[in-house]
Amino acid sequence: MRPEPLRTPAIPLLAVAIAATMLAASSPWARPATADDTVSSRPLCPLDSTTRIENATPVWEDDPVVAPRKKAWEDARGGKEAARPAVLARLKGGPAVLLADRATLPSDDRAFLERLARDTWRGLDALTDRENGLPIDHVRLDDGTGGPPITEVGDYTNVTNVGLHLVALVAAAELGLMTPANAVAAIDRTLDTLGRLETFQGFFFNYYDTTSLERTSNFISFVDSAWLTTGLVIARAAFPPLAARTTPLIERMSYRFFYDETLGLLSHGYFVHRRTRSRYHYGVLYTEARLGALLAVGKGDVPERAWFDMVRTYPAECMGQNQTPIEAHQKTVRGHPMWGGYYEWEGIRYVPSWGGSMFEALMPTLVLDEGRFAPRSLGPNAVAHATVQRRFALETLGYPVWGLSPSIVPPGDRYHEFGVRVLGSRGYGAGVVTPHASALALAVTPAEAVANLRRLAERYDLYGDYGLYDAVDPTTGKVARAYLALDQAMTLVALANYLRPHVIPDLFATDPIVQRAVAILGDESFFE
Repeated sequence: MRPEPLRTPAIPLLAVAIAATMLAASSPWARPATADDTVSSRPLCPLDSTTRIENATPVWEDDPVVAPRKKAWEDARGGKEAARPAVLARLKGGPAVLLADRATLPSDDRAFLERLARDTWRGLDALTDRENGLPIDHVRLDDGTGGPPITEVGDYTNVTNVGLHLVALVAAAELGLMTPANAVAAIDRTLDTLGRLETFQGFFFNYYDTTSLERTSNFISFVDSAWLTTGLVIARAAFPPLAARTTPLIERMSYRFFYDETLGLLSHGYFVHRRTRSRYHYGVLYTEARLGALLAVGKGDVPERAWFDMVRTYPAECMGQNQTPIEAHQKTVRGHPMWGGYYEWEGIRYVPSWGGSMFEALMPTLVLDEGRFAPRSLGPNAVAHATVQRRFALETLGYPVWGLSPSIVPPGDRYHEFGVRVLGSRGYGAGVVTPHASALALAVTPAEAVANLRRLAERYDLYGDYGLYDAVDPTTGKVARAYLALDQAMTLVALANYLRPHVIPDLFATDPIVQRAVAILGDESFFE
């Protein structure tokens, strides 16, 4: 066990693991190139190399970043451990109890979801830094051995956390959990803090310390930047007077910075200290990064072809896939040559994600109504993924509950990716069940998702003061008593979209960037 188990942040690992579609060329999985291989006619296999090296020594992982102001702050309080109470005191609040009384949970489904939304919002609001308004990454709570309720504070944040925090503020206002005026004030405060952070070519670094506001990463992440852009877009759609503050931030982040014109793909990111691109590109369409690609097209930063150059499935001869794809062939959509195809499990057809997690499949649906804008592709694919997730867990694994997605592993000492292997091109293994997966499924299989959320709350010691904890092992009943800003924000926004149908996607769809982007979605069919 590492001294700080969750200090290795979740999202950078996910960005590599979820959609890192092109790895080392020396790997035995790689397919030898042939003379007719082009970006448009035959995509590279998942483990082919696309590294572009701009210095002599390629580096694929971020190097530690010293935060001298944070260290001085800690030293002034007697050192890192002695400063822990001061870190805790910076939070706006903390949980009063470890577990909610199950008897107090409403029997009516809508009332239950309203209670869950209210408790989840209270946690998101409390677990922010009272001095700058940034969401902290996570907290771990007492595991039953006594002591204070919060035993660990992840006092850092990443830009996805910040972007989703902006969306959560809008969702809370739409649900009546805070006044619009207070939501605007909170967004303004967050924007003030963003103005104090170090940036690079208009982009924010991936991680910052929430006490000193020093960057703690050398990495500029495409997908995380895109989720920050998403939060800014929704903030200006919900509160137009904020446009004067949000629009400059949106416009200065030009996603051409990540675009590889040779491959026609968006890079995973850029290591500023090495002047080196990541060796990964987002080559698979059906991951959470697809929203970023769509925004990049809508902003005019990359050509429309960037959307179609991401594969739906790889060619059948591409080694390392979980299945031999059906109807894998080149086709043309909107004049763009692209590679199509699909998988099938128990009669259900779907385009796979990379790892088979709910996070990859459904996170974009928090803000984008894919059923409306992509009724023959992304829309039915989301239903298929949620259905296979449920059936695979219940029927194949024999779990009493379902929802496999990256989460903390009980008792809460590490973060790991989980998924339904058959849903992914490579596929993650099964493991613990996380409530945010069911919340995401509210958008596409609502009845089943509501029933599963209730079952999780009733069957396990999973419902705390701030809503459902991050994960449970259904084979042992052990619970990861932790709250992650990412997972809790996804849960709140998903609940808002259910309780006030499509409230966030409807706001998102009013933005001119989004309106330009969604125009490219309607012509494609995944299964024809």
